Amino acid sequence: MSRSPVPARRAMQTRTLVTCAVLAAVSVVLARFIIPMPNATTRFSIEAVPVFLAGMFFGPLPGALVGFLADAVGTLFSGYGFNPLFCVPPILYGLCAGLFRPLLARRTTLGAIALAFLPAVVLGSMLYQSWSLSFVYQAPGARAAGFVYQLSRRAVQFSVTYVLDVVIVWALYRSGVFRAARLWPPAGASGKGGPSA
Repeated sequence: MSRSPVPARRAMQTRTLVTCAVLAAVSVVLARFIIPMPNATTRFSIEAVPVFLAGMFFGPLPGALVGFLADAVGTLFSGYGFNPLFCVPPILYGLCAGLFRPLLARRTTLGAIALAFLPAVVLGSMLYQSWSLSFVYQAPGARAAGFVYQLSRRAVQFSVTYVLDVVIVWALYRSGVFRAARLWPPAGASGKGGPSA
């Protein structure tokens, strides 16, 4: 008698949920507890890496949910409280990685990883977050100046973290840890650009 595919599908869904939960927790830890801060308004962290990996491994929706959960749970450990305006950039990291998943599955190269990170960094962390910070914290007449200030500061900050994030994901991939954990490459991918390439 042939076995039903339902238990295998359930096991895969459970594994996906558990992996996504772990990645969200790692992102929270990286965001709140491993933060070199050169001054009071600038912090460098690699919290986007686990969110990006969730999208890369499982697709846009799981990636976006991991980004949202990591940000929402992370606010419990900060004094700022949850503001839905600020959760868009973390969602974008997971969403963009998921949207670029077909490209990454065909060829997991340093350039493809950098390309997959770029929209979330530029549109989310730099432009959108600069606008949202100036919208929330500046008086209506000072929002334009606040946006320019935030953008100039965040452009430097996220240029640095962008390079760090890309290199970390690339190094993890090249180490073979994704393959050992059976997370990457996805089933049916050609595996070009693998650790041996």
